[in-house]
Amino acid sequence: MKTLGIDIGSSSVKASLVDAQTGEALAGAFFPKKEMEITAEKLGWAEQSPESWWSNLKLAVQAVIAAANVKPGEVKAIGISYQMHGLVLVDESGSAIRNAIIWCDSRAVPYGEKALRELGQEKCLQSLLNSPGNFTLSKLAWVKEHEPQRYARAKYYMLPGDYVALRLTGRACTTASGLSEGVAWDFSANSPAKFLYDYFGFNTALIPEIVPTFGVQGYVTDAAAKELGLAAGTPVTYRAGDQPNNALSLNVLHPGEVAATAGTSGVVYGVNGEAKYDELSRVNSFAHVNHSDRQTRVGVLLCINGAAILNAWVRHAILPEGVGYAEMNELASTAPTGSDGVSIVPFGNGAERVLCNREPGCSIHGLNFARHGKAHLIRAAHEGVAFAFKYGMGIMNGMGIETKTIRAGYANLFLSPVFRQTLSNITGATIELYNTDGSIGAARGAGIGAGIYKSEAEAFATLKKIETVTPEEKNVKASAAAYERWAGLLRQAV
Repeated sequence: MKTLGIDIGSSSVKASLVDAQTGEALAGAFFPKKEMEITAEKLGWAEQSPESWWSNLKLAVQAVIAAANVKPGEVKAIGISYQMHGLVLVDESGSAIRNAIIWCDSRAVPYGEKALRELGQEKCLQSLLNSPGNFTLSKLAWVKEHEPQRYARAKYYMLPGDYVALRLTGRACTTASGLSEGVAWDFSANSPAKFLYDYFGFNTALIPEIVPTFGVQGYVTDAAAKELGLAAGTPVTYRAGDQPNNALSLNVLHPGEVAATAGTSGVVYGVNGEAKYDELSRVNSFAHVNHSDRQTRVGVLLCINGAAILNAWVRHAILPEGVGYAEMNELASTAPTGSDGVSIVPFGNGAERVLCNREPGCSIHGLNFARHGKAHLIRAAHEGVAFAFKYGMGIMNGMGIETKTIRAGYANLFLSPVFRQTLSNITGATIELYNTDGSIGAARGAGIGAGIYKSEAEAFATLKKIETVTPEEKNVKASAAAYERWAGLLRQAV
């Protein structure tokens, strides 16, 4: 019995085919092989074509079906993970009206800030657990004002995962967790936040049908089955934003458990058993995948926009063509803890929520042309991202999210010994690395939603831990000193 997981990222679309009994990933593939295009007509804008997601999804699914040599009917359930906070508008036919405004686009910040002022901080935070900020409804407000003809054509507004599910099944639907990540869910009323829709002048008919996160959300249509090489009627049984899904993939489902990822952006995601919020909305609280009116499960999300994207920039900007990330990691390890005084503040990828939506840019400090080389810059980049994690985790700690243990997939910056050891040294946390990713997590989620697994425990019984990182006693003080130097530079920048 096989389950299929699809992960719609901003860099690529990945698919994994998983054997539900053994938990083994039978095949995985991602497309495109170079990073997916993000268009930015103006500073702070970021858009992608929804059609590009579908085109790359087709290639990825076809590839895993062929690589695993399975028959279409052997795939019993499909799960979807997707980049959070995006906005897709579709017309009556289900076609996208414009490019998607994606997560790192900052044009909607003034709309969210104005809503917070006029509705009142107390009302927004108690009901939404967040400021409307730069989230999906604020992006929709921008479209309503600047592109009224497109807005008028919209039948539904959707998140990226909702759009992909629509293409798969023909059914327009969303989830409470998804509405929450768009800051459109009222936790006090346990329903869509009508007061916010009313404030922006939106008709709630724009909301697609709300379905459970786990359970049948639709069936693959004949047309989609032919495009993908799947069997018509295969159920889609799970859907979640990439960070709640990453937490699920690491079996982070209960209060006190913490997950992290360090891809294009870096995220620490902890589960709270109470509906708490940060008064400045520097970290955000969303309904977790297993939140319900019977049990409170709120994911507290710290996002650092400039994470592995900084690493990619360093690679392209200072290293010869053909040098890979593994070689970069080795080079970083040759420089001393603290990078011999070089510090990089990594906030160069749009407005940062952890900095109250400020956009200070990335900056390099302490560079000495006679002493420093490539290794120092690479290490300073890896340390700088770890320091940004530490800064944000201090806010989470104040909300009751302890970070004694952090679970992460063995991928992206967590492949860097410097990054993961620095993070452990400055937080005191044990870091557990697992052989999983978003698409594998989505496949497990599909198994839960389809009833293939009898319990969460059964779904994650085969999850394999491959490495444990603990604080390195001899370097803890040096790491702490480097962090304090970095934090002082950040204070000057903001």
